[in-house]
Amino acid sequence: MRAARYHGPGDVRVEDVPEPSAGPGEVLLRIRACSTCGTDAKAYRFGHHQMDPPVVMGHEIAGEVVEVGAGVDEWSPGDRVECIAALPCGECHECRHGWRNICTNLKTIGFEYDGAMAELMTVPQRAMLAGGLHRVPDNVSFVEASVAEPLACAINAQDLARVGETEGETVVVFGPGPIGALHVRLARARGAAKVVLIGRRRPRLDMTVERVHPDLAVVSEETDPVEAVLELTGGRGADVVITAAGSGQAQEQAVEMAARRGRISLFGGLPRDNPTITLDSNKVHYRELTIVGASASLPEQHGRALEMIGSGAIPVADLVTHRLPLERAIEGIETVISGDGIKVTIEP
Repeated sequence: MRAARYHGPGDVRVEDVPEPSAGPGEVLLRIRACSTCGTDAKAYRFGHHQMDPPVVMGHEIAGEVVEVGAGVDEWSPGDRVECIAALPCGECHECRHGWRNICTNLKTIGFEYDGAMAELMTVPQRAMLAGGLHRVPDNVSFVEASVAEPLACAINAQDLARVGETEGETVVVFGPGPIGALHVRLARARGAAKVVLIGRRRPRLDMTVERVHPDLAVVSEETDPVEAVLELTGGRGADVVITAAGSGQAQEQAVEMAARRGRISLFGGLPRDNPTITLDSNKVHYRELTIVGASASLPEQHGRALEMIGSGAIPVADLVTHRLPLERAIEGIETVISGDGIKVTIEP
């Protein structure tokens, strides 16, 4: 079969590989859609400490069951499914307390396990034991279902930041990429009264604004985002700030623009060689701010994501700007790098 395999930084090849099969406790999928993300782009360019090359890339997964292994009773060939990417061990302290997304032994499809930029993919037993397969609603396409993985990550972040906890909230989202777009729509669905989207460059921001329609869009190269948010809120600041961009400056500005009792979600990670910021801790102290991280998602949050897509609460089809065949997978990753699209989906 054909697959896009990572061999090292800057070296991804669409090539022939042996067909996988379903072992005991496993399921074999025919991949119908695999969306790409910024993590794929960073791994392609710079490598990733989790990746064990050669490995098939792709972790935003939707497909059709074609084979079930021994001991698998709840799934059958023909079932339309979406699969989690982050696979917990189920045994560590974090897993036992329900924090499976931050499992100390976490493994990831497309990194340690072969992923979904391929015609076929085996769902590992570890994913099955975690309840990692979810049925795709009949009214949801495979392409839409593949966006459930990043939406689940956004749900995890907004759960932790308690978006919608009070009425009339102002939510600010840094980053106009696909995750930022999902955060805007999710904040609306959770009851936010005003949503602000901040981007560094106008073309990228405008492309997203046309689809998600925030109350205010700020180009940070042209306008000070802190001043813009304070003006919008009458000087009070934002109730929630989500930094869906790998920017230390955005994280620092999030503290500056947060209202009293505001919550800040550090969603986007910083480069490994420059992970620190300057934090005005007095503002955190006197305003009683809450700063939370967000990493991956829980299996059950994937189910919630599919329900929200299926109900129409979170439209995602219009965020997919590029649909490419497997042979053009590298072009798809490069489109993510260039920022010329929002969501790029590979359809083997």
